[in-house]
Amino acid sequence: QVQLVESGGGLVQAGGSLRLSCTCSGRSFSDLPMGWFRQTPGKEREFVAIKRWGGDGSAVYADSVKGRFTITMDNAKNMLYLQMSSLKPEDTAVYSCAARSRPNYNGNYYYTPREYDYWGQGTQVTVSS
Repeated sequence: QVQLVESGGGLVQAGGSLRLSCTCSGRSFSDLPMGWFRQTPGKEREFVAIKRWGGDGSAVYADSVKGRFTITMDNAKNMLYLQMSSLKPEDTAVYSCAARSRPNYNGNYYYTPREYDYWGQGTQVTVSS
């Protein structure tokens, strides 16, 4: 059974840093598209950072976090991370990790939440001004 469990959220002052972790279990994720998404009340979930597969060295970032956030995957530990720096109040949201259930044979990036099959429960990040 595939499970994703996030941790590392919390309250931080603007300009600070946090590292979110996603513990992945149930199978290897090195060949699956994976990503981080976030959601605030009343808004749709949006992509933050995505990888074409867990072992992919490249990634795509939302313009709002580019240069401040970094997504990485430790395939040996089955852990997905999101390093967040220079945090802003507008980064306040529930952050969730996600994975598709099918390996990426096309080399595509998957930007929308509905394209992902596995989700963690989310972790709250609050940035105070």
